[in-house]
Amino acid sequence: MRKTLVSLAAGAFLAGCSLIPKYEQPAAPVDAVYPTGDAYPAAGAGNAVNGPSAAELGWRDYFTDPRLQRLIEVALQNNRDLRIAVLNMDAYRAQYRIQRAELFPEVNGSGQYTAQRVLSPLSSSGQGIVGRQFNLALGITAWEIDLFGRLRSLNEAALQTYFSSEEAQRSTHIALVANVANAYLTLRADQEQLKLTRETLGTYERTYNLTRRSFDEGISSRLDLRQAQTSVETARATLARYTRQVAQDVNALSLLIGASVPADLPEGLSLDDKLVADVPAGLPSDLLRNRPDILSAEYQLKAANATIGAARAAFFPSISLTASAGTASRQLSGLFDSGSGTWLFNPQINVPIFTAGSLMASLDYSRIQKDVTVAQYERAIQSAFREVADGLAARGTFSEQLQAQQRLVEASQDYYKLADQRYRTGVDNYLTLLDAQRQLFSAQQTLISDRLNQLTAEVNLYKALGGGWIETTAAPAPAAAGTPTVSTPATTATPRS
Repeated sequence: MRKTLVSLAAGAFLAGCSLIPKYEQPAAPVDAVYPTGDAYPAAGAGNAVNGPSAAELGWRDYFTDPRLQRLIEVALQNNRDLRIAVLNMDAYRAQYRIQRAELFPEVNGSGQYTAQRVLSPLSSSGQGIVGRQFNLALGITAWEIDLFGRLRSLNEAALQTYFSSEEAQRSTHIALVANVANAYLTLRADQEQLKLTRETLGTYERTYNLTRRSFDEGISSRLDLRQAQTSVETARATLARYTRQVAQDVNALSLLIGASVPADLPEGLSLDDKLVADVPAGLPSDLLRNRPDILSAEYQLKAANATIGAARAAFFPSISLTASAGTASRQLSGLFDSGSGTWLFNPQINVPIFTAGSLMASLDYSRIQKDVTVAQYERAIQSAFREVADGLAARGTFSEQLQAQQRLVEASQDYYKLADQRYRTGVDNYLTLLDAQRQLFSAQQTLISDRLNQLTAEVNLYKALGGGWIETTAAPAPAAAGTPTVSTPATTATPRS
């Protein structure tokens, strides 16, 4: 018995052994700073250098439109993709708990009753008898003593996979916030296009009616009449297109929020208002801490690294233990009588001798999988770097583009007024007025599209920097007298599911 206890103690001591390779975070395959040049804003130019980072800025503080805030709130409550991500995270947590339970012996209690009739030719007494036996036992079955850390390696892999699913759920949350914002902004832009098209159609119809009266009086030609009609019909086709797009935008928004668009939404802001706050870009190294997809990829890398430890441990002997203690009797009333106790102690060792190379192949596969996850981790960093760089390029150029487009709209409006006056007084033909009308309409449409593109670029930059996870910005911790103020990191918000 003493030898048994010593063996168990030695096994428990050796169970701390681990063959998992030492984890080293791969170097980020991107530059230490974001690109610079004509397309990128200068440092401090509208970047809110002293403000909170995107990851620390709550989405209620970033999006200033109360209608959009309400839609995001509904989406976080009802969106099915987010619900699936939360359930997947719960499933991986359950799998980790299952794997962790294998580290501990499973104790089971059992009760058994056996009755058997033995025929007289088979009986030692030469008479048929009925044998009965009652058994009660408490024990463990095939518990593997983790001498070389195989189970602990699998447990670590399951834990890192669970952490990865948490970050995946967080990534889905952030993407949902950005997608709802982009869908809402697209809806507002198409509504503006629809309004503009209605107004333009009214202008075209008035001009067409005037041209038709002039044609009836013999002042205008048939060519002028048909040119005016083509403008009207083109505007009507455009009106039908934007009517359809607005309806489809509402359907897309309903799918994202997981419910019908509420009828009691608060009043929204105009596209010309400041709909989003400014956030600093920071440094590429910040992405490694703030981007959930990068963190998820790194947790997957750690899980693959732990799997190598399990593959290594498979080369060594494994010991499993089966033991039980109980009582047995031919009579139910005699189960607890003196001398009825029974016990079983059955240790088993399994030594791999010849496996036809399967263990080495398993180890090679684990190493290859780790190399794959390294490449996936590096690709996630490069993708994040590119998304932020694209967002900064958009921030640095859209402002000038919008200003130029606004000046073009103003010039086109003046051109249209002059052409209309000259046409009504007979100085110019209808072709000049038609060109002025089409140029103004096109310039106004482009201005709305450019504003939408600027807003969606800002939203995507906020998402690329890891923003959209928390609801409200955390207040900075109060500093003691004479102590510099340091902003505390924002607390993680629990998503609604």
